[in-house]
Amino acid sequence: MILGIDPGLANTGWAVLENSEKLVDSGCLITKSGEDSSKRLAFIYNELEKIIVKYKVEVVSIESLFFAKNAKSALPVAEAIGVVKICGMKNRCRVVEYTPLQIKMALVGYGRAEKDQVEVMVRQQLVLDNRVKISHEADAMAAALTELFTMKI
Repeated sequence: MILGIDPGLANTGWAVLENSEKLVDSGCLITKSGEDSSKRLAFIYNELEKIIVKYKVEVVSIESLFFAKNAKSALPVAEAIGVVKICGMKNRCRVVEYTPLQIKMALVGYGRAEKDQVEVMVRQQLVLDNRVKISHEADAMAAALTELFTMKI
């Protein structure tokens, strides 16, 4: 099982895929904006750990922070990435990271693809009838698919 993650302090998208391109489950962890960041990060850790245990996840595939124009917004994302990595390692998962460019290349074949193009490919690969409700969830599916495609090579 592969757990794809689109990390963020406010919203962390997640998606579990079988090694056969089948979506098992997905969602978005939403933290309370008024809470202390430590509590928000602990919530992300605890919820991801439940997902890892429930689905017997072997690989955690994270969309990495490629670069950020605004350091103030990048720091909470970097903290969330750290929490995801620690959670994966503590639960004996292999942890991999892919840049947005790598994900777009793997799914669309073009590193400057638009988010809509990536979501279309996600829906086609996973045979989903409707648009994914939350973009963070679609990004997590894309991260998981990137690992799946990379493992096959």
